[in-house]
Amino acid sequence: MARRVAWTGSAWQELESAADFIARDSPRYATALIAEARSASRSLQSSPLRGRVVPEVADQAVRELFVKSYRLIYEVRSDVVIVLAFVHGARQFQGLP
Repeated sequence: MARRVAWTGSAWQELESAADFIARDSPRYATALIAEARSASRSLQSSPLRGRVVPEVADQAVRELFVKSYRLIYEVRSDVVIVLAFVHGARQFQGLP
């Protein structure tokens, strides 16, 4: 069953902030980051369990995919996948609100 994928406002802002930072040196790489993150999130429509469980959360429903050096963190629900965060892998993950 295909699920709908939705980004939280904060996750989308984190992606845009990362792209803005990268665009200072390379607009091309910034565009590629956004395209890859969107593609990864779209892949969750048909394969929502493909990512690993987020170690800091230890909840089977909260998973992550790696997009370049970023972690796309999402929650799998019965009818929707919600992208919760987009954080750099070198940053210490503070957990979910």
